[in-house]
Amino acid sequence: MIKFSKAHAYGNDFLYIEAAAVAGMALDALARELCDRHTGIGADGLILFASAPHGATMVLFNADGGRAEVSGNGVRGLAALLLRHDTRAAAGITIHTEGGMKQLTRTATAKTRQTFRAAMGLPERLRRIPLTAAGEALQVVTMSFGNPQSVVLGPLPDETRFRRLGPAIERHEAFRDGTNVEFAVVESPGVVRILIWERGVGPTMSSGTGSCAALIAAAAFGGAARDAEVVAPGGAQRVEWRDEAVYLTGWAEVLFDGEWAGR
Repeated sequence: MIKFSKAHAYGNDFLYIEAAAVAGMALDALARELCDRHTGIGADGLILFASAPHGATMVLFNADGGRAEVSGNGVRGLAALLLRHDTRAAAGITIHTEGGMKQLTRTATAKTRQTFRAAMGLPERLRRIPLTAAGEALQVVTMSFGNPQSVVLGPLPDETRFRRLGPAIERHEAFRDGTNVEFAVVESPGVVRILIWERGVGPTMSSGTGSCAALIAAAAFGGAARDAEVVAPGGAQRVEWRDEAVYLTGWAEVLFDGEWAGR
């Protein structure tokens, strides 16, 4: 039996297991089994964690079993899990990820939801490149934000175009390790609306790092402010692009704990 917890942020859901409990197992296969929405528990990803000074370390596997560097929503879900019994008004926690150290401060609690402001780092290799995907000539804003991100600015695609372009960009030969994909439209300087095609997952309700990447791209090339709401299908998060870091503010909640019997 494997003990696990499930948490989500804006519908972007993760399973959390202490790393020691699955030591020696084939973790890619475990992620696929647990995250399957028909025969498993169901989730966008599996996060294995262990205690560390002032917080925890984590390793993330996407639903397809591929290893990912970081997830903004996954980090926040882990913070919510580890701090759910902590009653301090402004509790802080540090999460060490393969995409860098993330520092989170809890700013509010409301019933089961905890809101955090997270310092997510700064973009690297920010640029706009021409790309042909699924037969379309595009201008794509690319960057590393702890993980690879590609943002297409302009009117949001309809469902057919979204499902055609998303996987074509994710697996494009320009991106050796694949890429997360956001489609973003600037509705006003303070509001950016997005759709997300997540590497190794497909469509997701929300993405923390994707929201940050979309704001960065929209501010750099689309006329958005550097402090704005980024609205995904699952809801709005605040992203602030400041000189020292990009800050992501939003909520997460722990849904339940359980035990996986396996097969």
